Amino acid sequence: MNRALRYGLGALRRRPLLALVAWSLPEAAPSAALGLAMARALDDGFLAGRPVVGLAWLGAVLGASVVGAAGSRQVYRHLGDLVEPLRDDLVRRVVDGALRRGVAGQPDDGAVVRLTRQVEIVRDTFAGLIVVVRAFAVSVVGVVVGLLSLAPVLALLILPPFAVGVALFVATLGLAAARQRASVLADERLSTAAGRVLTGLRDVTASGAEEHAAGLVAGPVAEQAAAERALGGVAALRGACFAVGGWLPLVVVLALGRWLVDHGVSAGELLGALTYVLFALQPALSRLVSGLGGSGLRFVITLDRVLDATGFTRTPRTDHPVAGHRLEARGVTFGYGRHAEPVLRDLDLVVPEGDHLAVIGASGIGKSTLAGLLCGLLRPSSGAVLIGGAVAGELPADRLAGLRALIPQEAYVFTGTVRENLAYLRPCASDGQVLAAARAVGAAALVERLGGLDGPVTPGALSAGERQLIALVRAYLSDAPVAVLDEATCHLDPAAERRAEEAFAARGGTLVVIAHRLSSALRARRVLALDGARAELYDQSAGDIAPPGSLYRELLDRWGSDPAGVARDADRLDPGPAAGLGHGPREVVADRARA
Repeated sequence: MNRALRYGLGALRRRPLLALVAWSLPEAAPSAALGLAMARALDDGFLAGRPVVGLAWLGAVLGASVVGAAGSRQVYRHLGDLVEPLRDDLVRRVVDGALRRGVAGQPDDGAVVRLTRQVEIVRDTFAGLIVVVRAFAVSVVGVVVGLLSLAPVLALLILPPFAVGVALFVATLGLAAARQRASVLADERLSTAAGRVLTGLRDVTASGAEEHAAGLVAGPVAEQAAAERALGGVAALRGACFAVGGWLPLVVVLALGRWLVDHGVSAGELLGALTYVLFALQPALSRLVSGLGGSGLRFVITLDRVLDATGFTRTPRTDHPVAGHRLEARGVTFGYGRHAEPVLRDLDLVVPEGDHLAVIGASGIGKSTLAGLLCGLLRPSSGAVLIGGAVAGELPADRLAGLRALIPQEAYVFTGTVRENLAYLRPCASDGQVLAAARAVGAAALVERLGGLDGPVTPGALSAGERQLIALVRAYLSDAPVAVLDEATCHLDPAAERRAEEAFAARGGTLVVIAHRLSSALRARRVLALDGARAELYDQSAGDIAPPGSLYRELLDRWGSDPAGVARDADRLDPGPAAGLGHGPREVVADRARA
């Protein structure tokens, strides 16, 4: 609850908020004038035998209402300036979180629901909260001004019990939020349990297992019923708070009526005080209780779910200088969610400038997650990821984009010309530079088939491999000194994959390859093998040998390499030599097909 409130308060922009406050002042006029006008109309008008004066005072209330209506109109005009930036920020968070998870190989199936439903709930309830709280504050300010103008002693009798009632209600909000959240979770568990039983209802009936099936849902039913009863208790507490803040001031004034009259308070002033309580304070408190107890809880719970899913952080941007493009992971631990098992744990890694690193491991072990961390798309749960000595997650997006280019498995291609797609990360590139990059990566034939650089690109008409070639050229052409290929060649044949990887290695800068085939690992200078609990690093350029029982050796055997440790192309399609696992630096062994 505290996190959601901090986020909501942090989303309030200063200028729209000041405008909202300024236009709320005229709206306080009816609340301030109501009781005062009633008192003067009675004392100076009707009781004094001057009905025209009494009617004039009542007309003053009408005039104050017109002023208040003008203020209300301006308030609602400025409300969007407060609400829409919050919605835009949440949309960015949801989209950004979905993209980060997708890049890291963790598709976010709930992103569409959060974007189309939960964000809209947060926006609507946030607007409702602003309206309710503002209206409450306006009414209270108006009543305070009116009571002090009417008779200060009445303010001393009415305002303290009203403040106690409000304070008691605010104190129940934390309990209400906890019980509302428990009710939602209990309802979800009941739905899951009932769904499982109902799915097998025919088998349950056929086997006579009705009692067993009823037992499976009995616990969730009891839990959900208890949660609903707990919510009923919260509703009773709200009623008690309203009784203290809304009715106790009225009882106090009536009980002390004779004493007040004896001390100079007129009948009109008593009527004005009761008017303030009945027609200003009670409606204001009622709206506050129903608004915060309803929309407020929906706001907190829904926003908490969105922030949980998108990884809510408020890390300030950094202006630390970036020196080079060395990648470094210091004690990095990362898990998807606060209670999820870490995908990476206490990882230490240094990727020097100009290195060629291949990352290998079983599917789902954290390779794509590591790529997202190194590129600054994901932030570690603990530890730090540095690029050029600066924390990657704190660098501005444009600065980060100039340092690294990430090519994921699912390549993004948009409708436009070939040139627009290839030069997207370097719009100022000449046609010669674009064509040279296409030749280097192995996409020259594709460019020619599409009609040259001015040819149209229709994403749906391209194969997955063709889309990957376009993305590879785009990254190759960029000025980013670090290229991260996250299975970016998985839809290419081994020969095309080798050509693309060798082009990036010869381009200069740093190359990190999330290996899809064994040949990608064997071409790298260094290999990082992951299995979740272990991380083993081998320097193949220095002749490191993967010993029996090591993770790298297990993966080599699993991929079908020579169990004796001789490095060969597992695909039997790599006609060139590769840095192997032999006994000397840079030792290479010929391809198995040629041996």
